[in-house]
Amino acid sequence: MNIRRIGSAVAAVTLALGLAACGSDEGGENQLRIGIKFDQPGLGLKEGNDYNGLDVDVATYVAEQLGTPAEDIEWVQAPSAQRETLLETGQVDMIVATYSITDARKEKVDFAGPYFIAGQDLLVRADDDSITGPESLEGKRLCSVSGSTSAQNVQEEVPGVNLQEFGTYSECVSALVSNAVDALTTDDTILAGYAAQDQYQGQLKVVGSPFSEELYGIGIQKGDTEKCEQINEAIREMISDGSWDTAVEENLGAAGFTPGEGNPPNPAACA
Repeated sequence: MNIRRIGSAVAAVTLALGLAACGSDEGGENQLRIGIKFDQPGLGLKEGNDYNGLDVDVATYVAEQLGTPAEDIEWVQAPSAQRETLLETGQVDMIVATYSITDARKEKVDFAGPYFIAGQDLLVRADDDSITGPESLEGKRLCSVSGSTSAQNVQEEVPGVNLQEFGTYSECVSALVSNAVDALTTDDTILAGYAAQDQYQGQLKVVGSPFSEELYGIGIQKGDTEKCEQINEAIREMISDGSWDTAVEENLGAAGFTPGEGNPPNPAACA
């Protein structure tokens, strides 16, 4: 075993001991409560009692590196507008839910990562050629999710857009298919996941004109630098051993999605 792997193992054991006190006692001493999305195909999706997606795979890998096996993870739904509250109140130990790292959020929580770099884009109906990018959204009915950076970005870039904010992306997709809105905006990863679903085959398309850079991080409580560093080491290990590439291909490959520039990323230093 090389020095790097020895260091990873020691870090994992150290963190596992620390997390025993903050995790729920049900299901084992090292249980982790991890916030994910329940409605994002390819990223975080709850189907019956099963959870799948890139975020789920990343969270599971990180948890196992920290000493918590998959069966001891408690998955908690983490809607965009509630993520900071879930961490601040201790309802979850970490959040892996297409959680873009921003300065405003870092005032309330800390981030490990990034573990993925996405770009904001637009999802439209397949037969609609009138929307080619944010510059063509003037007067259009645009849907996004309350509390997301996507909604804020578009409001700043296109003041004349008719922005409608829903609670989940699933609601936005339903509104788009039923002609209640003209477009949905969020990260290209999320849009590709929806476009690839069987029930929407041939009905929706991603415009393919990204206009932002979204760094997905793993949210943790403010001030826990040690945990941040240990999660970063787990992310590096996931990239190094090929598990990151496998997770991306298995979850987003079916939509013809190719990770953009900067992927796989190098986690930033913890503050």
